[in-house]
Amino acid sequence: MSKRRVAYYYDPDAGAYTYGPGHPMKPHRIRVTHDLVAAYEMLPKMHVLRPSRATPETMTSFHTDEYIHFLNRVTPETAEELTYHGTRFLVGEDNPAFEGIFEFCSISAGGSICAAKRIASGAADIAINWAGGLHHAKKREASGFCYINDIVLGILELLRTYPRVLYIDIDCHHGDGVEEAFYTTDRVMTCSFHKFGEYFPGTGTQDDRGRKKGKGYAVNVPLKDGITDQSFQSVFEPIVQKILEVFRPSVVVLQCGADSLSGDKLGCFNLTMHGHAHCVQFLRKQNIPLILLGGGGYTVKNVARTWTYETACALGIEDTIDPLLPWNEYFEWFGPRYRLEVVENNMDDLNVKDGSIDKVRETALEHLSQLKPAPSVGLHDVPQESVGQHLGLGHDDDDARDEMDLQLAQHMRYAYDMQEFDSPSETSDDDNSWDSDESLSSRRHASRARRFQKSSAITSRTRMSLLTGQYFDVPAHEAGFSHFEHGAVPGKTAKRRFFQSSARWDETIEDVIIGRHAQFAIPIGELLEKGGQLPGGNEDDEDWEDTGMDH
Repeated sequence: MSKRRVAYYYDPDAGAYTYGPGHPMKPHRIRVTHDLVAAYEMLPKMHVLRPSRATPETMTSFHTDEYIHFLNRVTPETAEELTYHGTRFLVGEDNPAFEGIFEFCSISAGGSICAAKRIASGAADIAINWAGGLHHAKKREASGFCYINDIVLGILELLRTYPRVLYIDIDCHHGDGVEEAFYTTDRVMTCSFHKFGEYFPGTGTQDDRGRKKGKGYAVNVPLKDGITDQSFQSVFEPIVQKILEVFRPSVVVLQCGADSLSGDKLGCFNLTMHGHAHCVQFLRKQNIPLILLGGGGYTVKNVARTWTYETACALGIEDTIDPLLPWNEYFEWFGPRYRLEVVENNMDDLNVKDGSIDKVRETALEHLSQLKPAPSVGLHDVPQESVGQHLGLGHDDDDARDEMDLQLAQHMRYAYDMQEFDSPSETSDDDNSWDSDESLSSRRHASRARRFQKSSAITSRTRMSLLTGQYFDVPAHEAGFSHFEHGAVPGKTAKRRFFQSSARWDETIEDVIIGRHAQFAIPIGELLEKGGQLPGGNEDDEDWEDTGMDH
């Protein structure tokens, strides 16, 4: 087997964090995996690198400023106040505000970004970051144990160099956060193999195929309980092979979520270690730059076994390593067999039992056959540094912003909020909070939002918990927080919402419409041409007079 240059990213602090007692997500699994990789003497065969930690500015290339600011200051003691009693940012019990949460996120995101840069520079053929793969995180909130979407940040870095990126997800749960981020582009194709049907996050049907330019570039392969190596391989190979022929990606990102393994605490598949690693072996043979990321996986010893074996697959030495585990610090954890293996159990494969797997495969291949040839991207020079780095942003955090900068930021936030019809928070945790806004435009918008709120009945939003699989209601206190509907019970009339805004797609005019009621529905372009004024501008003047401004 041909040799590949492998870059392996690991931060010793990654395994030092904990989500709390009793929580199934164990960051310590990254440390256990690393020790097992070291025990097999693989480290000298790779470029072992400690990644730079992602800065808040870097994270905001996808996530909102407010959400990153929240993560940077939240603690277990302040979580109740900063999440507005559990209704924003961290909703439900899946994502606790544990000690060191931002540092953990910066390690995870930093590893994936550095892996992307390493691949893009041509210094490696395969890059590994087992601390990454947190695919559920959304633009402005945590979801499914994931706080920062390191995958999206890494793909955005790859897009600076490569015209097309293929993302493949073999986690037991649907890769909803990554699919949502690239749902309208043809430069990133997302392909997710996952359990579907009353299972977190409740998305990922084969009807979800993308929108506008991204139509057809989201591929979903919904599966049922108990899928075995043979069945999984029968859908993975032909579908991925067809994608490679049609899409012709420049680089592949593979999320190796280990909760699809047999015996996982939260998973329901029946894959062995070798069946899971076959995906890595298949993609390695394609001679396309490859990034391997972690993800789910809640039976720690099986996660460590599988990611160690897949590291060997990346190196091409899987046939030479001893199935009997070498001595390491966590040797006792792997009893009673002490072998590098994850065996299948006696679950029934419902995919074969009802014949659904053949229909799923045929549907996916049919959709792919309808795609046009690989989209092209014009030639362009790739700068060695970002615009922010060139302008020196991020190096003057201790300097106070001048008054003009504050006014400009407030005005831009107002223009953005008008598009999403969000209302500012009624309270602020301190005088210098990012949410506070004393500009004239913000006061006018606040008055407008309060009037709109009165005309809308306060309802509740439905969310699904990864921990329990149960649906629960979240109160909707403010206009513009319709993102709580994401992950609701799937239904035939359900309309998908993206980026947690009140914007929706109007099939009649084929354009984005904002506003929840017909009298406020107006295309964004027309709204901007009107200077942000909604219909009924006279009422705004009356509301403005009631604000009681001092003259």
